[in-house]
Amino acid sequence: MILVSACLAGIPCRYDGKSSLNPAIADLVERGEALAVCPEMLGGLPVPRVPCEVVTGGGETKVVSRDGRDFTAEYLLGARKTLDIALEARGAKALMKRRSPSCGVGEIYDGTFSGKLTAGNGLAADLLAEHGIEVIPGDEYKGEASDEL
Repeated sequence: MILVSACLAGIPCRYDGKSSLNPAIADLVERGEALAVCPEMLGGLPVPRVPCEVVTGGGETKVVSRDGRDFTAEYLLGARKTLDIALEARGAKALMKRRSPSCGVGEIYDGTFSGKLTAGNGLAADLLAEHGIEVIPGDEYKGEASDEL
């Protein structure tokens, strides 16, 4: 089973209450070949919610909102629940949303809320990768057969 960021499957769960629909990913979910998850909602965060970014410094990684509140615990909880789902579903791959503080793969916002990007992964993407699950940017997925992923 492939895990996918729920927003890419068309579920309006982003911080702004919208989705980032990728029709090919929504099709995978509809065919039962993929399972949609939103780590942020699994961590107990509402929709909509205040925008957050990953902030690193002093040997620490935190997820902080634009207004300065620390949401690290919620993001870590969502990452752990996402991993649990992946392991139970025997997921070996995950198509995740770029730039997200949870699902971001390859690049995330730099923590300054200025729109600048930096190399890195979101907390859920990192945890999945640490446990041997291949994390792939899903934003540009065009609908290759799931067995080719």
